[in-house]
Amino acid sequence: MRHSLSLVLLLSATVLAQPVPAGQVEALFDAARTGDRARVASLLDAGTSVNTASKYGVSALGFAAERGHFDVVRLLVERGADVTITDSFYGSRPLDMALRGGHLDIALYLLEHKSPGAASVLNAAIRQRNTGGVKAALASSQVDATALATANTIAKQAGNAAIIAMVKTAADATPAVAPVPITVAVTLLRAYEGAYQNATTGAGVKVAFDGTRLTLTADGQTPLRLQPIEERRFIADEAPELNVAFAGRGGIIERLSIVRGTSSVRYEREGFGDATSAAADPNAATPARTAAATTTAADPVARLAPQPWPSFRGTNAAGVADGQGVVPEWDAATGRNVKWKTAIPGLATSSPITWGDRVMVVSAASDEDTSFRTGLTGDITPIATLPTHTFRVHALDRATGKVVWQRDAFVGKPLTKRHFKSSQANATPVTNGRHIVALFGSIGLMVCYDMHGTLVWQKQIGALDSGWFLDPSYQWGHSSSPVIYKSAVIVQADQQKGSYLAAFEVATGKPLWRTERPDEVSTWATPAIVTGAKGDELVTNGTKVRGYDPGTGALLWTLAPNSEIAIGSPVIHGNLAIVTAGYPPVRPVYAVRAGARGDISLPAGRTTSDAIAWSHDRDGTYISSPIVYRGLLYTLNNNGILTAYDATSGERLYRARVGGGGAFSASPVASDGRLYMASEDGDVFVVQAGREYVELGKNPMGQVIMASPAISDGLLIIRTLSHVWAIGH
Repeated sequence: MRHSLSLVLLLSATVLAQPVPAGQVEALFDAARTGDRARVASLLDAGTSVNTASKYGVSALGFAAERGHFDVVRLLVERGADVTITDSFYGSRPLDMALRGGHLDIALYLLEHKSPGAASVLNAAIRQRNTGGVKAALASSQVDATALATANTIAKQAGNAAIIAMVKTAADATPAVAPVPITVAVTLLRAYEGAYQNATTGAGVKVAFDGTRLTLTADGQTPLRLQPIEERRFIADEAPELNVAFAGRGGIIERLSIVRGTSSVRYEREGFGDATSAAADPNAATPARTAAATTTAADPVARLAPQPWPSFRGTNAAGVADGQGVVPEWDAATGRNVKWKTAIPGLATSSPITWGDRVMVVSAASDEDTSFRTGLTGDITPIATLPTHTFRVHALDRATGKVVWQRDAFVGKPLTKRHFKSSQANATPVTNGRHIVALFGSIGLMVCYDMHGTLVWQKQIGALDSGWFLDPSYQWGHSSSPVIYKSAVIVQADQQKGSYLAAFEVATGKPLWRTERPDEVSTWATPAIVTGAKGDELVTNGTKVRGYDPGTGALLWTLAPNSEIAIGSPVIHGNLAIVTAGYPPVRPVYAVRAGARGDISLPAGRTTSDAIAWSHDRDGTYISSPIVYRGLLYTLNNNGILTAYDATSGERLYRARVGGGGAFSASPVASDGRLYMASEDGDVFVVQAGREYVELGKNPMGQVIMASPAISDGLLIIRTLSHVWAIGH
């Protein structure tokens, strides 16, 4: 009998140890995200592990907590969910995810069930003026004197007298404990180096590593030597009552807080390295415009024949058009140097293109979908509604702005949601002067017209579902633009699942090749072509940078690591393909030589190789594509920080804050010795190209700008959220 029982137990263990199908795991995550308690229970009963985690380490409990499904959270905890499980990218526990979603009640429940994070719950409860939540968090043994100092500052800002008194009472009753120094790896200490700035006061601090210790220097003060007491928390030798705490995501340090007694001050990271001149200091005032700087080129550029701007950022996404006679000054309010202005229905995030006497744009318009927000925000929630849209291609007369023709490519509901800073038509069209190809990713439609608006072909490629890598239900909208290479139009279709590259014959839409990118998540970059001794290469940005044969789609080389969200397009400098990205876990700039083959990832500690001319591992920018102009590389971060490099050597020349700062999504363009950069607020800044930062002026448009401008035949063509403008004499 005992042998029979042992056999039964052995067989049972074997059955339980069998792997759960991936589809069942995804079903559990989906049920947790949507709050389907019955389905969650059924899947757990069927053997799905309650603590199974996604690729990035998020469990069903984390998904349910972030979405605010308290009944599902309670069920999962009752079934043994680990409240301490931490995702591998942001380092967030379910409690943190609940707070990120604004669900204090769930966070308090998880705290009650032994989750770490009492200090975060306390701060959230203070901000929400929830006295019950404050009381519950203060009862936790996790809240120490340092946490109470931060809480005291937040309480004073919130201005609730009862909560201020509660926090003060707790602080008075909590003795400070002398911290015990620890050892922190040198690689981590180096990661803390950089300049940080307080957003309210503008005050700055710098953190440096001397090979042994970190030092912190406030503006005009003597450096303080920092001693680690935790991996990310330090005290100052010269002022032991001073606590310095670093924070960030995905291994990237983004801010620090300085805590002294009951006060806490937060500083956001500004960048790396010092500027080479006072004008290049991001904390300095914007250089005054002088009479001598009303034009930029010491070497005047002769007016050349009109050039087309056939795709996103012009030819090969370069963003450059010299000799086109673009003006540096205009007045949108009075009409000075404004040739025309044409209203286009819908929200505009895709850019204009030009060929001959035509300007082409695409749109997706709906009277029920007009929500749009700008600014530097970490909000990731998509627009929830999916009303009927009209997806349209427009051709305008370049001289007058009048609509020559417009064609409705599709009328219907999008199949994917969008980010509140995007539209349902994000991709810029492309033309070769005979055909115009547009890609509407949210409905999976490619459409081709001739220059007169006659439909040549259309092709359904399936909706391109691009969004947050951590949670596929956060849809943001596909935006990689098609490019034309010889007789083919190439699409980079990176999405939540099933990413790929594909080429189609421009004239017919016939499929030419398709290359799967099975390990690639959503990206938003447009590819570019670099030419070397071994021929042409199609360079794509993504979680890995890759090079392909544009004629066949064959993979030539790969380069890692890169950001988990890649948006900017590669730019070309001779035989170098320069690629940048600005999201954790790394924010690199790579200059890759054409002709590389295989895995060209750099060994630890190396910045160059036979395949890589130069690199920086922490200088990458987030949204805007870089630009190479007259031998210099310029990168523009979404907070308005412009950095200039020698494009051949990678030497950093300066870092400056354009216009005093703001939010920037459009990519820079260049013409006749000047850079043009448009902020989301609608100001177009003109900066002199060169090795020092000289800001020449600001041209307010009075409307939101998300799209990158086009340049052709005397015109700077700017697309604001609702209009297309032609700027010129």
